[in-house]
Amino acid sequence: MITLEKLKETLEKTGIPVVYGAFPEKDAPALPVICYLETESNNFYADGIVYYSQERAQVELYLKYRSFFVERKVGKALKDFAWEKSVDYSSAQRCYQIMYEIEVQNGKTGE
Repeated sequence: MITLEKLKETLEKTGIPVVYGAFPEKDAPALPVICYLETESNNFYADGIVYYSQERAQVELYLKYRSFFVERKVGKALKDFAWEKSVDYSSAQRCYQIMYEIEVQNGKTGE
């Protein structure tokens, strides 16, 4: 089962600093960094009980300069996940944001 915990373990294997949500501003390491978080869910439920939860997670890779080497490294790490990638440049933060949208599972939650 592909879970948020497995996603975190997978991202940590890249050697790039990883955090859920965001690094504290004063303690943020130098770029590149990876942030990940849940963004939405698609639940199967009946009789007022959620039996299965499919979560959508977003992995955000932040780079000062575009690095296809680093992007490939993250892409290879995510080989066991189904993902879609998009790229944006933040002029306010002066960095690139590479976003990977991934589906993860929470499994059966109801009895």
